[in-house]
Amino acid sequence: MQSELYSHKREMVAKPQLRVLIWVTVATLRFQDLLDVSGAIHGGLPSQGLGKSISDANLMFEIDKDNNIVLLDLEMASMRQGRAFLAHINDNIPKTLSSMEQMVKDLEDKRGPLPLSQPRFESLILGMVYSAHQAKLQEREEGQEKWGEVLIRLVNVTVNELRRPEPITTLT
Repeated sequence: MQSELYSHKREMVAKPQLRVLIWVTVATLRFQDLLDVSGAIHGGLPSQGLGKSISDANLMFEIDKDNNIVLLDLEMASMRQGRAFLAHINDNIPKTLSSMEQMVKDLEDKRGPLPLSQPRFESLILGMVYSAHQAKLQEREEGQEKWGEVLIRLVNVTVNELRRPEPITTLT
């Protein structure tokens, strides 16, 4: 009986989380053109059909034993933009659950009239991706739930930022 209650409770919690995850995924796919334009504006190239699957990502990136992102393409890693990306993601994205929870708390507490700066918003998005990855990697259900809670909070902050009438600022 107790396991049935736990299963029912877990199912009730999972349904809203799944809805949010589906919403974010659909919104991301729907606004892919905006992401392509943003990449071109900020010095990158618009998407050219690369990186469309997890196997493509596995060919490009790896997480080492210290939880740092490594570009497997040495040429890309040696380029200025590749180094800037690695520095940003490895230096500005928390790697532990407690530090990620602190980042989320700071973001939630500092909601003000002005939107997040572009670098802060990028950190938010990269933190969301990293949290999703960590939630999937956890072997224990407790770890999955904790990382999943952080992910949901990051999604909520992201949705609130995207709903703002003002554009995300490029000033830091």
